[in-house]
Amino acid sequence: MSITEQIITILMVVLGTMVTRFLPFLAFPSGKPTPKYVRYLGKVLPAAVFGLLVVYCLKDVSLFAGSHGIPELISISVVILLHLWKRQMLLSIAGGTICYMLLVQLVF
Repeated sequence: MSITEQIITILMVVLGTMVTRFLPFLAFPSGKPTPKYVRYLGKVLPAAVFGLLVVYCLKDVSLFAGSHGIPELISISVVILLHLWKRQMLLSIAGGTICYMLLVQLVF
């Protein structure tokens, strides 16, 4: 890349960052109520994203080969138990991930 191309690239990244940071404040000013569809999306999208992640993570698990899905099942159980116990999403996700990695690396 030439110096000109590098400068243009940096400017475009800065512009993209600025637009994505300031656009929500321009589209939804603090004095106006949040539109109903935005509130609706705020309620339904987190569950939809987690459902999508579960499907994506389990799509290649084979119950008839390898470890038969046992590390995944144990890790999902850890996530559920941690979430029911502490009700902290990040703790649940981190605990399940650590459990899965330990099982795959050390046990299975």
